[in-house]
Amino acid sequence: MKRHSPTSPARRQADFIEWRTILTRTEPEKSLTFGRQRHVGRNSAGRITVRHKGGGVKRLWRDIDFRYDKIGIPARVASIEYDPNRTCLIALIVYRDGEKRYVLAPHGWGVGSEMLVSDEAPVEVGNRLPLGRIPVGTAVFNVELERGRGAVLVRSAGSSAMVLAQEGGYTHLELPSKEVRMIISKNFASIGALSNPEHRFMTIGNAGRARRMGIRPTVRGSAMNPVDHPHGGGEGRTQRGRRRGPATPWGKPARGVKTRDRKKQSSKYILSRRKK
Repeated sequence: MKRHSPTSPARRQADFIEWRTILTRTEPEKSLTFGRQRHVGRNSAGRITVRHKGGGVKRLWRDIDFRYDKIGIPARVASIEYDPNRTCLIALIVYRDGEKRYVLAPHGWGVGSEMLVSDEAPVEVGNRLPLGRIPVGTAVFNVELERGRGAVLVRSAGSSAMVLAQEGGYTHLELPSKEVRMIISKNFASIGALSNPEHRFMTIGNAGRARRMGIRPTVRGSAMNPVDHPHGGGEGRTQRGRRRGPATPWGKPARGVKTRDRKKQSSKYILSRRKK
């Protein structure tokens, strides 16, 4: 992390990541980028469904490969790059046949690192192989839930899942949320933990930087009127204006309340729930 001289209140409390020592290229690969309209929290009807999003600087979309469908062809890392659309770093890899693709970069990768997707790939950082062939105690990321559909689990900065057991055609994984889940052993996963683990320690510092990131202001519910939020109202500075505990702006219970559908089909694969 990098701390600047306190030349202003914003500089005094902002924490930055020292990108110069990590990134090896500033401009993305043109053939793997394209424009993309950001919906910033709106649904197909244009209504706000996720609050506090909007604005921000324009971003080029990097086409990230989550399917890893080039089986058995070695690849070499050409560069480590920044992606404004996600928290971890990305790597430009060049396969032996000359094709270039972007993938999520694990922690410890650098220019010249090699990657292989195969049933017989060695258990080394960045390689991708079926969960059933990964030893117990190994950290993995980019985990598939359905074979061939691409990686959907464990894709944020610094995160990894732990292989706990192999049993009956299923692999028991401890996810970053501490939930233990069974996943079919034929599904692929990448070895290692994702890059940019210092992301969780970064402090934005000032409101202007947050607006450039597309984050709009957040108003406390207790600062509103009762008509606008269940926590609103009261004389002076009071706590939440209800006895039944914290609530969302729409009156639904919040903080510590289970929101998962009890009849969800995939619940049978969860061995241990995530911690509250």
